[in-house]
Amino acid sequence: MTDLTDATQSPTEKTTRTPETVNSTETTRTTQTAGPAVPGRRPPPPPTPAHTTTSPAETVDREDTGQEHAGQETIGKENAGREKADSGSRGGHLSNRFLARAALLTAVLTAAGALLGLVRDQTIAHLYGAGPDTDAFLVAWTVPEVASTLLIEDAMALILVPAFSLALARRATDRPLLDRDPVHTLLRTTLPGLLLVLSAGAVLLMLAAPWVVAVLAPGLPDTQLAVDCTRLTATCAFSFGIAGYCSAALRAHGSFVPPAMIYVAYNIGIIVTMLVLSDRLGVRAAAAGVAVGGVLMVLVQAPVVWRRLRERRATAEQTAEATREHAPKQTREPVGQLPADEQPSDERPADGRASGEQPGGGARPLVALGLLAPVIVFALTRQSQVLIERFLAAPLPAGAISHLNYAQKVAQMPMVLSLMLCTVTFPVVARAMAAGETDRARRRVERDLALAGVIVLVGAATVVACAPQIIEILFQRGAFDRADTAATATVMRVYALGLLGHTLVGALVRCYFSAARPLWFPALAMFLGLALTTAGGALLVGVWGVLGIAAGNALGITVTAVLLLNGVARHSVPVRVRHMTGGLVKLSAAAASATGAGWICGALIPSPVPAAAVACVVVAAVFLVIARAVQAPEIDSVIRSVTRKFIDVR
Repeated sequence: MTDLTDATQSPTEKTTRTPETVNSTETTRTTQTAGPAVPGRRPPPPPTPAHTTTSPAETVDREDTGQEHAGQETIGKENAGREKADSGSRGGHLSNRFLARAALLTAVLTAAGALLGLVRDQTIAHLYGAGPDTDAFLVAWTVPEVASTLLIEDAMALILVPAFSLALARRATDRPLLDRDPVHTLLRTTLPGLLLVLSAGAVLLMLAAPWVVAVLAPGLPDTQLAVDCTRLTATCAFSFGIAGYCSAALRAHGSFVPPAMIYVAYNIGIIVTMLVLSDRLGVRAAAAGVAVGGVLMVLVQAPVVWRRLRERRATAEQTAEATREHAPKQTREPVGQLPADEQPSDERPADGRASGEQPGGGARPLVALGLLAPVIVFALTRQSQVLIERFLAAPLPAGAISHLNYAQKVAQMPMVLSLMLCTVTFPVVARAMAAGETDRARRRVERDLALAGVIVLVGAATVVACAPQIIEILFQRGAFDRADTAATATVMRVYALGLLGHTLVGALVRCYFSAARPLWFPALAMFLGLALTTAGGALLVGVWGVLGIAAGNALGITVTAVLLLNGVARHSVPVRVRHMTGGLVKLSAAAASATGAGWICGALIPSPVPAAAVACVVVAAVFLVIARAVQAPEIDSVIRSVTRKFIDVR
């Protein structure tokens, strides 16, 4: 069975084959690649595919074939058990079945986290309603929202997942010594400085809380309450950074379960803290819950990271000891002392460069400093949409910020679910780009975009069709009355118009930063989208109120998505832009038809629960029928892929 907590096989757990233990075909291929054998020396290792990725479009299931690489007979027994434990990957490949199971588990845990997020919002609405206290907390809530985007979801992942993937590729191809493991080197060079920066940032944010509140919400009635909440939530600037670092490291190693659990732990911490301390602290209990939840995000991952690092080092030590005992005279000499025609050769990309090697020779840094600035600017610019919205909503009547928040949280659920597959496959794309496997990366990205488009468009159609029923079911109780339901539902319908844009931006930006090289194009596209969001919101807020702010958001993110889609082939993965654009247009037409049908059916039923259930079924059925009728190129392959994955999982 595949171990989803550790899918990437460490190259130190593999041994090279001798000519006596391989068949004649493999011996011939090894001789052609590595050069003639030298008496008294260990034969150079055969080419290893550890730095390549498996394309689900071409690769059959390899889940139970990891033990085929047992290595030399003299030390095969020591390594067989470890290779079997890593059978979910073969030399760095992630099998179809593993990706399916990882996506399924990620979906389940993501859904659980989203459900707990709804329970969290329901608890806030029940305890505090949609009044000035909630508005004050939501201003402080901006801190964890920005921190999660910058330190967990976007910047940290976009920087460190490719870096860890490159380190793993170097570990596989170079077979480093214990004291020069690229993964451990990456940890030593990045983690201490990160801890220092995060600590300083959290303290600075606490001290600057009054000025932060004044900038974010200049027209807020109770600024002191917002300042108190901001100081409590400022702790997440540290805890979220550590959680994001652990998530990136684990995902690059093929471990997806602990990172998917972080929002489950986070929301549990907030809910429990509110229920326990609400009577004593009021809305400040929610801010304290953010601090508690951030600590829990670290605790669910840190033990797994530590265990993986310990296991890897123990495995390397055991393998080295076995090699010394059984083959003392076949120690591999330093590469630089071998003649040119006897140098061991690894499998290289089409351009002839080894994994992680720059065109001019030499290895590029694991974390390119030039990459940090564009990624951080992109993440901050993207999250600034929320800051702009709350800035524009602050002078509006009390409750406007709350209505925006509740509508956005519910409307974005389809986007979160649609991006779960991209989260699982991002390390696959990153490793493919690091190895120069651009064609495999293209196929993977196109399939991800197709599946994400189907999920988010069906979700957006459902949100628009039965928005009042959804809000009534989720929030209309306690201090959250019918007027709040009507206002929030209207805003949510406008927000849903930009869901496809949000999904495409989240999926495409992973392509731009998967190659670990500095690219400013995503940041510039996001900045243009933010300018449109700001200008559109400022112009429309005077006419439509809070609806104008939501409309500006949809406009800005849609333009950003169009720019990123049109530029991805030139700057990153060679995606077939016209093909993908045509498919997304057809899927959008099917979603528009499904929205109308679901809206009509939901309006005919007075009770909210049956109305929402019927609308969901109608939307899905009509979407499928229309999408097939207009011959959307992705729909058949997506249905077959999903069906096959569920059959494999079962």
